[in-house]
Amino acid sequence: MSGLECTPTRIPDVVELVPRVIEDERGFFMESWNARSFAETGIDATFVQDNHSRSHQGILRGLHYQLRQVQGKLVRVARGAVFDVAVDLRRSSPTFGHWVGARLSAMNHRMLWIPPGFAHGFYVTSDTADLLYKCTGFYAPDDDHTLQWDDPEIAIDWPLLGGGPPTLSKKDAAGKRLQDAETFK
Repeated sequence: MSGLECTPTRIPDVVELVPRVIEDERGFFMESWNARSFAETGIDATFVQDNHSRSHQGILRGLHYQLRQVQGKLVRVARGAVFDVAVDLRRSSPTFGHWVGARLSAMNHRMLWIPPGFAHGFYVTSDTADLLYKCTGFYAPDDDHTLQWDDPEIAIDWPLLGGGPPTLSKKDAAGKRLQDAETFK
């Protein structure tokens, strides 16, 4: 099947992917993961966990990361639309503290590869969104960290609907600023 289109973002390690989609009057078919096709693009990952998150419009989840039990994530949307964000937390990287965002939706079928060393979050722009993501490491509650979603040092340009603040969990509302957060070397 193949035909996977791979586009580096402003942070070259974070990659936006567009799979080949075959559509007809019955619907569509696409490969959301194929180890051989992804390896040809440079993504040679072993996934150990699949997650499915459903959220309503205006919800912001993140920015989450794990330091000792790191996770790479392959993110896509099966229903609705989100603005998906990755923040580079690798101090040795020339893009430390920089962010990239991508509009992922059920209609555009785009995916985002976020390698280990990044915080990840998303904001729901549709009525409801189902976000699916494969992880290269298991979830470790004792190693779960949250970066402040609106840290002015990072300055993510979230497409907030109506200009109002997003709806956050208590954990996400208590995220740390980059200057105070534990990060990668």
